[in-house]
Amino acid sequence: MKLRTKLWLLLVVSTALSMVLFGYSSVWIGKAANKGYALFELNPLAQATVETIEKTSDAGENILKATLDQARAKYPDIRWIWLDDQGRSIYDTAGLNPVFTFHDLAIWMQNMPRSYLTGEDVHILTPATRDGQSYFLLMSLPASAMKQGEVYFLVRKFTSLLSLIGPLILSFSLPLLLAIWLFTSINKRIRKLNQALNQLNIQSDSPVIEVVDTSKDEIGQLSRHYNAMANRIRSQFVEIQQFESKRKLLLSNLSHDLRTPLTTMLGCAEMIRTGNYKDEQELQSRAKIILQRCRYMDKLLDQMLDISRLDADDLTLRPAHHNLSELVRKMAVEYIMILDGEQIVLDVDLPDEDIELSIDAPLMERAMRNLLDNAIRYGKNGRYLGIQLTADEQTVNVIVRDKGKGIPPDHQERVFERFYRVDSGRKGEGLGIGLAIVKDIALAHQGNVEMSSVPNVETVFRITLPR
Repeated sequence: MKLRTKLWLLLVVSTALSMVLFGYSSVWIGKAANKGYALFELNPLAQATVETIEKTSDAGENILKATLDQARAKYPDIRWIWLDDQGRSIYDTAGLNPVFTFHDLAIWMQNMPRSYLTGEDVHILTPATRDGQSYFLLMSLPASAMKQGEVYFLVRKFTSLLSLIGPLILSFSLPLLLAIWLFTSINKRIRKLNQALNQLNIQSDSPVIEVVDTSKDEIGQLSRHYNAMANRIRSQFVEIQQFESKRKLLLSNLSHDLRTPLTTMLGCAEMIRTGNYKDEQELQSRAKIILQRCRYMDKLLDQMLDISRLDADDLTLRPAHHNLSELVRKMAVEYIMILDGEQIVLDVDLPDEDIELSIDAPLMERAMRNLLDNAIRYGKNGRYLGIQLTADEQTVNVIVRDKGKGIPPDHQERVFERFYRVDSGRKGEGLGIGLAIVKDIALAHQGNVEMSSVPNVETVFRITLPR
């Protein structure tokens, strides 16, 4: 069953049940909470008593007294007085036997509606005929014995009934019409949201269908959540596509990066196996080439392992108290040997006092090696490599500089992305994962990494760690 059908069915059934419940509850609650005599019940009661007395007119005054005493016993709150046509009391159930003038009776009848509403005693006067004489039956009861609320109306013609039913129907129709309008509006908004969900296609190039709903209720909030979700899913799908494209490019580059050194190694190994070399110097040269290619392939495999760890979020930090200055010194000594014969000036700038910090030493060394290797690989034309360590009261900075060709401005924002390479000239020089690892290590230490580059002037990478 559709939601619209359910809403209409619920509306009709609830309206009918509410009317029935209103009628029955009004009667039941009135009987339980509104006790007493009703004004429209007193006249029939007086008339019935008069008729009883008139039928027994030949039996004398004893029957009159007996009838009124019986009525008093049945209705103890009512005072019964039998009057002659001169207003004299013939019998009073209260035993007072007063005499009333026409003026007294007229005042009571004139003030009857007002006295009933203001809480005064209520009087009902009913004419009677007995033995050819005119009499009156006067009923008197206190306002406390009356019902506290009464609603009734008199209808003489059918048109007057319509004039009374019309406002009643209008009063019931107004909330019904408002409910219909509300249900229709809600159904329309839900249908619009449902259509947008059915037409959502993250693989399509068409724009995401946006549901415009400015309301602040739950459906409006749901519509805004849908818009945010649809845009987020579309952007994530685009990122996944880009990531998949980079993976495919990675496999292609990896095949090329592995095939080239393997071909060189196979040629050198075949020359050594067959003894087809001139002298011992050429043999050592070929062996050196094989060693260099092996180290390069080992580095590629390490980068592949890094990719697997990053995908599995396996970058576990194991901090301990270390001397960061000593770590930089050790790496500087190592890179002096690596740069031997490369005609590159190594500039190391360390503070006079050693800097001790809680870090994961192997991860931090790995981050610095990635920066230094990149500076040597891409900035060696500048013939300069700088390592600097600075500190203040809040942070520690590890800075690596080179003066090579640098990074163009339109590529600087993306150098820390996985698998990103600036240009085709860098193919075969890694997998584009080194700087991404540096950033992850810095973030794992609650720090950050920044880069600034002016091509052919200076390129600076700065790792900032909290102290």
